[in-house]
Parts: sequence; structure tokens; C-alpha cells
Amino acid sequence: MKIVVTRPIVESSHAALGDHDVRVVDFGTSGPTEDQLIEVARDADAMVTMLSDPITAGLFDKCRNLKIIAQYAVGYDNIDLDAARRNGIVVTNTPDVLTDATADFAFALLLAAARRIRLADRYVREGRFARWETSLLLGSNLKDKTMGIVGMGRIGIAMARRAIGFGMQIVYHNRRRANITDEKVLSARYVGLDTLLRESDAVSLHCSLTPETRHLIDREALSKMKSTSILVNTARGAVVDEVALVAALKNKEIDAAGLDVFENEPRISAGLLELENVVLAPHLGSATIEARTKMGKMCAEAILAVLSGDDDVPYRVA
Repeated sequence: MKIVVTRPIVESSHAALGDHDVRVVDFGTSGPTEDQLIEVARDADAMVTMLSDPITAGLFDKCRNLKIIAQYAVGYDNIDLDAARRNGIVVTNTPDVLTDATADFAFALLLAAARRIRLADRYVREGRFARWETSLLLGSNLKDKTMGIVGMGRIGIAMARRAIGFGMQIVYHNRRRANITDEKVLSARYVGLDTLLRESDAVSLHCSLTPETRHLIDREALSKMKSTSILVNTARGAVVDEVALVAALKNKEIDAAGLDVFENEPRISAGLLELENVVLAPHLGSATIEARTKMGKMCAEAILAVLSGDDDVPYRVA
């Protein structure tokens, strides 16, 4: 069987696929077009895909041997699930494994923004550290502050646990109320989005990208946040209107932001690059050796199950 992997991944993942014909392709920094994907997958039985890959109805129509799309990510909004179902193609993802890695990174972004770590690092590297100063790069404590979590799924809950460890209170907004046990353990209060934005000292985004959440954090939403608040986004870039965010950061309508994802990734708005009060990272939420290795193995498990005719496919979403 032929398996196409649309970007180099951890070598042990290839080994897990056994004797199948595995072809790893690399389309460069711009990522593949639909036509490029069709060309490499025309006779493929399985694909390991990335969030930036356009997995469309057109691809399914042209790649008639395809039996499974194994998405190397938790999100899968780049895949036309309806078209996959119509064509009898299984779609899987990699849930759970990157929960802690992403929550760790989200909290790291929050700390970096709150304590001016990016600016402090540059200050030292530029040779400007001459003596200890009483008012140099003053940041904010997190203890006794309010963490607002938008999207109380696995990663949102993991983020809340970390916030509690720092002595923060938790409010959250979700499509539906979280499990009552999770609420009690986290002492988390379920509120509307407007209330969350008004009350929170830090707002951390962990929701999926859907038509309803695209630009969920727009100019109006940002205007409701405290001028001392920090926005963290490790979810999907388009949940935030970057033009509105740049304006809010420039005008000090919010204090700072930590971003791991971007609206038109990998292109980053020039306005963000010019700002001092934003910490930027190149989509590193799941970037630990443990998480990325496990993600590859999960894709391999799903592919092997489908290619062997197993009806019980792990990590299936369609």
C-alpha cells in the first residue's frame, strides 16, 4: 500500500508503518496547493496530513484509492469532512497527546508577556544590563488575578490547572457548560463571553475554528477587555482579528499578547512584528519530542487499522 506523508515527521513514525510504501514529501514553507496534493496522492491509499494542507472534495474525487486521511494534529478544519464521508474515506486526528504540551506553552506565553521576558532577554544580549534597577521592565503578578478560558476542552482544562497552581481564579466560556466535576475541582465559573472579557486579567483561547469562532476576538471584543489584560492564543489564528489586535496593542487598549498561531499563517501581520508588547512563536504548541513522536505513532495506528480492514479505527472523527 502507498502512504503519502505531506511533511517530514519523526522517523520512528515511518518505522511503525512497517513494509508499506511510505513517501514523504516536503512542499517548502508555502505549503502545498490542492493540485500539488492531488499530484502526489493520486494513487495513494493513505495520507498523513497537516493543518495547512487543503484536503478538499476535489482531492477526494481525483484520488480514488484513498482510504484514510490521518491528520497530524488535533484540529481538522482544513479537511472537507462531508466530502470524506461521501467518498467513504476515514478521517482521524491526534487528540489528547498534545494537551499538556500545548497548555505548558500557552502558560509560557502568558508568563513571557506578563513578565516582559522577551524584552529582558534582548536587554541583556544588547549589553545594556549595567546594574539592578528598581523600575526596569516591570511586569505583573499572576497570583490573585483572573484567568478567562475560551474553550473548556482538554487543553482549556489543562490551562486552568496551571493557572490554579499560580493562585489564579478561573472563569470560562464554552459552547456548553463543562462537566460539573471539572468545575468543582477547578473552582471555575461558567460565564458569557462578554463577562469573561470584562473580568479577566488574562484571556487564553482554546476553542476550535468554526464559522462562529472566526474573528471571535474582534475590535468589539478587545474593547471590552481590561487595559491591563493579556491575550494568549494557542488555538487557531483566525479566532483573532489580527488587524483589530494590532490596533488594540498599539493603543494600549490591552497590555500585551502571546501568540503561537496566526490568521494567515505562516505570514504574520507586519504590525505584530513591529510591536514590543507581543510575544510571537512559530506554532510550537505541540513541539515536544514526546508529543510529536506520539502524534506520528497515532497516525500510523489509524492507517494500519484501516489498511488491514479493521472496523475499529482509533482516533476517528469521520
